[in-house]
Amino acid sequence: MIAIEGVTFSYDGAARPVLRDVDLHVEEGELVVVTGPTGAGKSSLLGLLNGLVPYFTGGHLEGTVTVGGLRTQDHQPRELAATVGWVGQDPLAGFVTDTVEEELAYGMEQLGVDPQAMRRRVEETLDLLGIADLRGRSLRSLSGGQQQRVAIGSVLTMHPPVLVLDEPTSALDPTSAEDVLATLARLVHDLGTTVVLAEHRLERVVPFADVVAYVGTDGSVVAGAPASVLATSPVVPPLVDLGRFAGWEPLPLTVREARRASTTLRKALSDAPPPTSSRQRGWDGGLLTARGVAVRYGPLHAVRKVDLDLPAGSVTALMGRNGSGKSTLLWALQGSGERHGGDVRVLGDDPATLSRKDARRRVGLVPQTASDLLYLESVTAECAASDAEADTAEGTCAALLTRLAGPIDPATNPRDLSEGQKLALVLAVQLTAAPQVVLLDEPTRGLDYTAKTALAEVLRGLAREGGAVLVATHDVEFVAEVADRAAVMAQGELIASGDVRQVLATSPAFAPQVAKVLGQPWLTLRDVREALEDRS
Repeated sequence: MIAIEGVTFSYDGAARPVLRDVDLHVEEGELVVVTGPTGAGKSSLLGLLNGLVPYFTGGHLEGTVTVGGLRTQDHQPRELAATVGWVGQDPLAGFVTDTVEEELAYGMEQLGVDPQAMRRRVEETLDLLGIADLRGRSLRSLSGGQQQRVAIGSVLTMHPPVLVLDEPTSALDPTSAEDVLATLARLVHDLGTTVVLAEHRLERVVPFADVVAYVGTDGSVVAGAPASVLATSPVVPPLVDLGRFAGWEPLPLTVREARRASTTLRKALSDAPPPTSSRQRGWDGGLLTARGVAVRYGPLHAVRKVDLDLPAGSVTALMGRNGSGKSTLLWALQGSGERHGGDVRVLGDDPATLSRKDARRRVGLVPQTASDLLYLESVTAECAASDAEADTAEGTCAALLTRLAGPIDPATNPRDLSEGQKLALVLAVQLTAAPQVVLLDEPTRGLDYTAKTALAEVLRGLAREGGAVLVATHDVEFVAEVADRAAVMAQGELIASGDVRQVLATSPAFAPQVAKVLGQPWLTLRDVREALEDRS
C-alpha cells in the first residue's frame, strides 16, 4: 500500500537532510506508529505520503514515494486526497467551516459523495467518536481535545484507504485517547484501512501497532515489529522501560503482559521501603489562592465556584476529561481571562489588576496553542525580546530553549518549528521572567520523553526555588514524574484533590503504567529503582 524507496529529503537552506536514505514498506491494513525525538522529522515523513512534502513545504526530494499505486511525484496533493486522509497536529488550522456537522460533511462534498450517503456517514462518525452532542457547536468553541476528535472525524467520513495522523491523541484525555485508538484499530481490522500515525505518548498506542518506525536525529528510519524496535530505542514508554530494567523476556507491550512478568519484582518491592520524596512533605502558604472562581459563556457554566490553593514549593496537576473547564480556569487564574465570580490572589494582589510587566513576574501562562504567543520572525528575535522584557542576562531564554528542545537553528522562523519546538520556545519565553506562579496548559504536547524529562526537571526546579506550578494536562505519565499534588475537574467543578499518589493510583483512568503493573505506591520507574537501591 505504501512504498518509500531510497528517499532523502532536505528543506531549502538546511544544513543537513531531515530524512536520509529511507526505505519503508507498509502493507494494506497495517497500523504504523512513527516515533522519534522532537524535531527529528516525523511530520516530514508523514507529509511525504500525501504530497505536502515537498509540494507545499518546498525542499529537495530524492527517491520515490508510492501510495495506493500512485507516485506522489506524479500527483498533486489534491489528486491524492481521495486516497490519503490527513489529520495534522493543529486541528483548528485545518478547519474550513464553522460547525461540527458542516466540517464532517465538507470533505465528502468536495469528493461528490451522494447526499444520502453523506448524511449516513456523518451520523456514523458522530457516534463512532462520541461527539453527537457537539454536532451544532461552533468549532472555535470546542476544547482542544474536542477539536481533535472533529478533525479525525472529518477525514473518516471520506473513507480513505490510507489514514495519516500527526499526534492524534496529544490533546485527548486518557479515556478519549483510548476510544480514538480503538476506533483506528477497528478501521484497520474491520475495513482494512492502512493507518500511519506519529505519536510521542507511546504508552497509549504501542499495543495497537503492527510496525514501529523510529526517526533518528540523523534522518535515518528504523522500522520493524514493535518489540524489536523498542528493545533498543532511546524513546520508549514507561512500561517498556520497566521491562528493560527488570530484564523481562519477551519485552511486554501491554499492562497485562507486564503484570504476568512482574511476580518476582512485586515480591521484591513488598519488602522495600515505600517511595519518599517532596510529595510527602508539608508546604508553605499558598502563593496563589482562589476562592469561588466562576466563569460563564452565555448559559454555559464553564467553571463553577472553584476553590484552589497553589502552595510555594509545589507542582500541582490539574486533570479531567476534555471540556471539563481546565483551560478556562487557568486563564481566569492568570488574570487576562473571563471571571464572573470569585477572587484570585497572588501574594495578596489580584493579577487582573496589575500591569502587564508586573503580572508576568507574578504569573506566567503557557497556553495550549503555543503559536498564539509567537509573533517575531526568528527564534533569536523571540529570545532576545524575552530577555529584554524580563531584564535578564542575554542568552537566558536561548539556554532554557536548548535545555528543553535541544539545538534549534536560531534563524528559524517560529512558525516553521514543529509543535513541540514551538511549545518549548513559548515555555522558555515565559520562564525567562522567572514568575512566582507558572500555569501550563498541556505543556507536553509534541514533546518526546527526553524533552518531557527536561521539562519535569525545570518545573521541579521552580518548585525547589519556592515557586508554585499548576499543570493542566492529560499526560498521566508526566504527572507521575513531576507532580506533588493533583486535582480533578468535571463539568467545571473540582471533584477531587490531594496527594498525587492517592489521586492517580486509585483511578482506573489516571493511573500511570507502572502503577497499573505494580500497584500502589509505585508511580514511576524512578520510584522502583530508588526502592530497590535502598533495600540493598
